[in-house]
Amino acid sequence: MEQDTAIDAFSALAHETRLSAFRLLVKAGPEGVPALEIARRLDAKPSTLSGHLAILKRAGLLTATRHQREIHYAANLGAVNALVMFLLADCCGGDIAVCADVISLAGPTAP
Repeated sequence: MEQDTAIDAFSALAHETRLSAFRLLVKAGPEGVPALEIARRLDAKPSTLSGHLAILKRAGLLTATRHQREIHYAANLGAVNALVMFLLADCCGGDIAVCADVISLAGPTAP
């Protein structure tokens, strides 16, 4: 991930509503959540939330899929992984033991 792309992603996340929406969508997984349901869960006005979701989408953190009359948003997990890898790329000069807590969040590794 390029630094400018990472900066755009962090800028998009630097707002309470956008960060809450992003976290909700990460928890929901690849199926995503309809926009009106996101608004309901966050107690946000749909018109205001629409702008926030658009900012996250432009930053590459969300995908949007139309299902008849509603739009489902989902976290772009590939972009999330790239952002985390960007942060950890030079972690502690390559001393993986120092990053063990972060790495453990990824779950068990394949043999």
